[in-house]
Amino acid sequence: MLKILMIEDDVEMAEIITEFLVRHNIEVKNYECPEVGLSALNIDKYDLIILDLSLPNIDGLEVCRLIRERSDLPIIISSARSDITDKVACFSLGADDYLPKPYDSKELLLRIHSVTKRYKKEQPLDLKTSIFECDVERHEIRKNGKLINLTNAEFEIMAYFIKRAGFAICREEILTNIKSINYESSLKSVDVLVGRLRAKIEDDAKNPKYIVSLRGIGYKLVNE
Repeated sequence: MLKILMIEDDVEMAEIITEFLVRHNIEVKNYECPEVGLSALNIDKYDLIILDLSLPNIDGLEVCRLIRERSDLPIIISSARSDITDKVACFSLGADDYLPKPYDSKELLLRIHSVTKRYKKEQPLDLKTSIFECDVERHEIRKNGKLINLTNAEFEIMAYFIKRAGFAICREEILTNIKSINYESSLKSVDVLVGRLRAKIEDDAKNPKYIVSLRGIGYKLVNE
């Protein structure tokens, strides 16, 4: 079942869309308040986001930018704003599709399937840095060609580090994106898992040179 996060302040429309999509085996969680919707993105896992532009407190364009800063999930803009500048801005901010209101719910369903199918195809089956290589299909990670024996959680964290090599990654981001870790887990549990991972990939786990700590932020996989 697909799980969708929707940020839409038109309650009646949100209910109509939700009821329609549920009949097509799609779960929808709607938030009228964009701030709450953004927080929900950190708490649960979703397959796609449907975003209105005319929202209270924060404009939808800014919400789109904030979503894209923390997630690469597909975003479908659902808006009555038809100005071409809004459309251009949405796509430049990372939106995947733009559906002008009013629209038929069947068209939304087609867009959802199209965007999610494209998104899944774009997900890499293998990820690489100059040191590490991750084969997602085989569930294998190698360091300089040598296979590393990892638990499922360790594999998922390392695969995520490789995917985001060179970028700062906070602990909350790890909790959000690693399926093997419950979001309810403490940030300390992330540190424990990273410590175990370092013991397996570092030459000296006490002085790591691959997974480095960023004070007050989290971690980064050095992209060398």
